[in-house]
Amino acid sequence: MGQTITAKLPAKAAPITFRMPSSEDGAAIWDLIRACKPLDENSVYCNLLQCDHFRDTCIVAEMDGDIVGWISAYVLPNDPETLFVWQVAVSEKARGRGLGRKMLFALLEREACAEVFRLQTTITPDNGASWGLFRSFARSLGARLEDEPYFKRDTHFEGKHETEHMVTIALAEELRLAA
Repeated sequence: MGQTITAKLPAKAAPITFRMPSSEDGAAIWDLIRACKPLDENSVYCNLLQCDHFRDTCIVAEMDGDIVGWISAYVLPNDPETLFVWQVAVSEKARGRGLGRKMLFALLEREACAEVFRLQTTITPDNGASWGLFRSFARSLGARLEDEPYFKRDTHFEGKHETEHMVTIALAEELRLAA
């Protein structure tokens, strides 16, 4: 007689929802950022201000009631066509689902980004996850990613932090609207 083996199949991945942050999310976002090395930790107060003052251009991703994704961004005050992405954080339990790219697209669909035709961020040379995210995002739009040293190790950080490269992705209107 043959033996029946029952393999335990993984449960279907829980759905992820996106929303604007609220000030009540500040502490949970701070915890998420702390768990996502090598992201720079800001103060809880900074995250509270982002959730409150910049909520239209920041995004929270939730899964099973937990915050599993966060992007802080803002439209440049002197250039309303540019969205600057400050931080992207994705919880370990939500990785591998393209969450970072999905959050970027969701942000660009917001009314606050209606005039945005360029996305910028800064990335250190050794941050492979961020380079991968923004290269993938640019490819999905058929856009070109450009980068150049911006905040330099010796000039801006007194040799204590790697050079931050300014990454720019031009979002052609027809490409952005098709996304």
